[in-house]
Amino acid sequence: MTYHDPVLLDACIQHLHIQPHGIYVDATFGGGGHSRAILDQLGPKGKLFGFDQDPETSKNAPDDARFQLLPFNFEHITRILRLHKVTAVDGILADLGVSSHQLDEGSRGFSFRHHAELDMRMNPQSGPGAREWLETVTWEQLAQTLREFGDVHQAGRVATAIIQARDAGQMTWTEDLYECLQPLGKGPRGKKLPAQVFQAIRIAVNRELAVLDSLLVDGSNLLKTGGRYVVMSYHSLEDRRVKRFFKEGVLEGEAARDDHGRRYEIFDRITRKPLVASQEEIAINPRARSAKLRVVEKIEPTWG
Repeated sequence: MTYHDPVLLDACIQHLHIQPHGIYVDATFGGGGHSRAILDQLGPKGKLFGFDQDPETSKNAPDDARFQLLPFNFEHITRILRLHKVTAVDGILADLGVSSHQLDEGSRGFSFRHHAELDMRMNPQSGPGAREWLETVTWEQLAQTLREFGDVHQAGRVATAIIQARDAGQMTWTEDLYECLQPLGKGPRGKKLPAQVFQAIRIAVNRELAVLDSLLVDGSNLLKTGGRYVVMSYHSLEDRRVKRFFKEGVLEGEAARDDHGRRYEIFDRITRKPLVASQEEIAINPRARSAKLRVVEKIEPTWG
């Protein structure tokens, strides 16, 4: 089994519009599939930086003088690149969310299908894991997390079941969390409940939406005029953020408008609607089913 099968690989590389001597960032290096495809199109003077906070990804780094793996969360993209004398780049690619390897590696605790300690950290050396997070979270915080990050129906009721299991000392392993949800999992909606809960807690533990916001803003500032931003998301929480930022140029609300109602624009939207995987790709890699790819090109700011 490969570390991670890159989704929409050809579309990502095509829309990145690689210049042979350009400087590029793979913000989510993972198994290195996207990075190797970028290197195939870079010339001898091109440069590619890969970011990944998961220490296990280091074994996937290509032996190529044009490539450098940076073992950091992409929320630090500006600071880390500045340390490497880079203040502007020609393109950024981000394949968001958890990798196939992280889901399939049972010891990481990302999936209820494997026996493991509740962890879920993308960087197992940084911050509290899911077990520690659940030890201190309040009912109100947990219910809000489940509602906002997992779209959990009756989030308060689900939070109560989890808190009761925790207080009874039964919240250490993945099956502890899974089992406390079983009495609530009735009907079609209930079948989705474990996946929704695990996703919500994983997003909270890894601060996924906060670090995505940082990447969107800082990455846009790093891009040269004409540079491409290629972002692939796998759930609506991510995609809504990417869509809004690419359309409005801001994280919240709408872009500024002049007296004539013209929007202040910093991007040309290359994809007005997200690109999705073909049925053939989904048949080979079922996790491609939920992927949405959005692409913009940075332009000189204008009143559009």
